[in-house]
Amino acid sequence: MFLSETHEQVRDMTRHFATNVIRPLAEELDRDSRFPIEVYDQMAELGLFGIGVPEDMGGPGFDTVTYALVMEELSRGYASIADQCGLVELISTLLVRHGSDTQRDAWMGNILSAKAKVAYCITESEAGTDVSGIRTTAIRDGDDWVLNGGKIWIHNAPIADVGFVLARTDPALGRHGMSIFIVDLHSQGVSRGPKEIKMGQRASQVGPLSFDDVRLPASALLGEEGRGFHMMMSVLDKGRVGIGALAVGIGQAGLEAATEYAQQRRQFGKTIAEFQGVQWLLADIAKDVEAARLLVCSAAHKIDQGLDATKACSMAKCFAGDMAVTRSGDAVQVFGGSGYIRGFEVERLYRDAKICQIYEGTNQIQRMIIARELLTKGANQ
Repeated sequence: MFLSETHEQVRDMTRHFATNVIRPLAEELDRDSRFPIEVYDQMAELGLFGIGVPEDMGGPGFDTVTYALVMEELSRGYASIADQCGLVELISTLLVRHGSDTQRDAWMGNILSAKAKVAYCITESEAGTDVSGIRTTAIRDGDDWVLNGGKIWIHNAPIADVGFVLARTDPALGRHGMSIFIVDLHSQGVSRGPKEIKMGQRASQVGPLSFDDVRLPASALLGEEGRGFHMMMSVLDKGRVGIGALAVGIGQAGLEAATEYAQQRRQFGKTIAEFQGVQWLLADIAKDVEAARLLVCSAAHKIDQGLDATKACSMAKCFAGDMAVTRSGDAVQVFGGSGYIRGFEVERLYRDAKICQIYEGTNQIQRMIIARELLTKGANQ
């Protein structure tokens, strides 16, 4: 994948930031599950939020390939930080594509400057991968809407200022009866449950939200009524590229750590890097990280070219997510017993990797999408 000078400049800037600012904090953030607002303030100053937002809307106006490069480098520092970048990218993309001028004026600047923390509120107890199972409702009351229901496992729920909430506005119409609302999460009737204790990506805070007769003005409706499911689906390809890139960053960090350790650790009078078994582990990590990176960049490029990218994005997300779990496990293996101990980077990377096979559509769902695309459009597409 040949990158432009701009791509390389943004990648190198992000890599420098991840190495010198994010990585030194990763162990503390993982231990304390702390929301690092000071890091996000610096990211906002560097223009790392809303990467694809056009310049006339307050963003840098970069393409999807740039977004993938930034996500990889941030994740190489710490995946939780990249996760925040990805969340803002999805929310800002929704605002760009479907928001009114009034909505963009009200929220875009604060979101991109990290002054307003965002939440994408979809998942419910019976609606994870199957979004059609949501039960949260928004019912008209005069010119207003009244929102009732609850969401679980919502990224940023403990600290978010604004939520983009998917709700049923006409239960009889199934997926055609869903709409998205922009909700001030400090409003009366909004409550937050306790922060979840997660296995990995622990600085990315997750929790439940409840809505009890939350009154919303007509201006809270994003886009057209009944188009919420379709609007949500419209950003999934980009979201999967982001998660794939995040997974690549985890794999790259594991490769760097394992390669360095193998050249330092000595057994039987030589470095373990001199043993063929360890060399093969390093080679397998390296080739799969590179393959995942190319799949992610290829999918991002297809989005930028306006091509049908659904299969490519699902392949990239699925392969990269599986790679991150398998190859971060191999990095642990290179470290031996040390890799199983808290405080060693590879132990955290292994925990951080697992969610890449689950969120933004499980990897089982990605395989279903890939197969559907093959069977409906042919194997040569």
